[in-house]
Amino acid sequence: MAQVLEFKLPDLGEGLTEAEIVRWLVEVGDVVAVDQPVVEVETAKAMVEVPCPYGGVVTARFGTEGTELPVGAPLLTVAVGETADGRPAGDGSGAGTDGAKDGASGREPAAEGSGNVLVGYGTSEAPARRRRVRPTAPVVNGRPRAPEPVRETRADTPQAAPSTPAGRAASADGPVPVISPLVRRLARQNGLDLRKLTGSGPDGLILRADVEHALRAAGTQDRPDTTTAGAAPAAAAPAASTASVTRVPLKGIRGAVADKLSRSRTEIPDATCWVDADATELMRTRAAMNAAGGPKISVLALLARICTAALARFPELNSSVDTEAREIVRYADVHLGFAAQTERGLVVPVVRDAHTRDAESLTAEFARLTEAAREGTLTPAQLTGGTFTLNNYGVFGVDGSTPIINHPEAAMLGVGRIVAKPWVHEGELAVRQVVQLSLTFDHRVCDGGTAGGFLRYVADCVEQPAVLLRTL
Repeated sequence: MAQVLEFKLPDLGEGLTEAEIVRWLVEVGDVVAVDQPVVEVETAKAMVEVPCPYGGVVTARFGTEGTELPVGAPLLTVAVGETADGRPAGDGSGAGTDGAKDGASGREPAAEGSGNVLVGYGTSEAPARRRRVRPTAPVVNGRPRAPEPVRETRADTPQAAPSTPAGRAASADGPVPVISPLVRRLARQNGLDLRKLTGSGPDGLILRADVEHALRAAGTQDRPDTTTAGAAPAAAAPAASTASVTRVPLKGIRGAVADKLSRSRTEIPDATCWVDADATELMRTRAAMNAAGGPKISVLALLARICTAALARFPELNSSVDTEAREIVRYADVHLGFAAQTERGLVVPVVRDAHTRDAESLTAEFARLTEAAREGTLTPAQLTGGTFTLNNYGVFGVDGSTPIINHPEAAMLGVGRIVAKPWVHEGELAVRQVVQLSLTFDHRVCDGGTAGGFLRYVADCVEQPAVLLRTL
């Protein structure tokens, strides 16, 4: 007999707790091979294809396209087994599932999976334990279903409840039906007791919307009455027309950006210093480099090379703060993040070991990661692990900014547009290419003297690129 195995949304790593189904790559009844991508999902960081660790016949899918599922929720079930002639069970060849035993030994073949949760990202070997679902009663939407011919099954709710209570938070009065860690965290941060809520999801599952509704209701009850006895009540504000209000869910990349920036502002005591610099010589140096032949060098690559040299002099800024241990963690390697604006939102790809790269290598890596960002194919590993961020907001035609630090990093260098301006050069007024540089830093890792020294060194290298020769 074929085994029916349930494949759940895997842990995508880096703190990701949910993903949205973008596109199914298989239909119910399709035969899939081990490690074949079966669904394309969008996380808060990237769009990825999820491969199935089992080979067999797809018997059910959970969730329609656009459904957001938490990690651990069922994705699909696969009937794993082979017929006597070696063909997968249920492949339409006329052999039934009763022929799933090995013809030579009479034993059922072992259900093996590769363990590769994501292509190029995930586990290196199969999980030690797998949950088996009896083929006579496969689980759909958390409930057993009588055996029937293979057909497509989709969840009708935004979140498919797991068939076991493992994802539910325990409490003193009994289990609280909550799957998503984000829901539990939202309730905990706002002091909301989940045991007092009634979930609107399947089997009473508490959804994020339930928590948000309870918080809004609590806020309305706590609002003081500003009217006083004997005073004429204020004219009622006109009710907003439903047609004039648009609600945009904070999810996916937009939600991840909101959470990260809010955490940065909440946890990091940041300060900003800035300086104007004459970038005329930097632009001339770039033009000379490109005129010499070979791959073209970008301005961003030159600024990145200046950043890595500055961090070698001021390593305090290539760090983060471990709040629980009350320690500053300094990094020997520079993993340089850079802000990239895409149609899906702002993302920060990371150039690994940027301190070991020259301008040509940095240019190529920036181009490769930017293209992947625009296509939405960046992996979680390419979007995390940065130690310092370079933000070139000059591409938007603005001169200055006070950027928010990319948590948990300790600093970010912002670069405005390079534009012709009047400038005193060698004692005379001249038209020069001027840029504004701003450094936002975590005041816990250093004081203003260190931050000012870093920014001044960057400005000196921009004005006189030959200064870099001291560190080459």
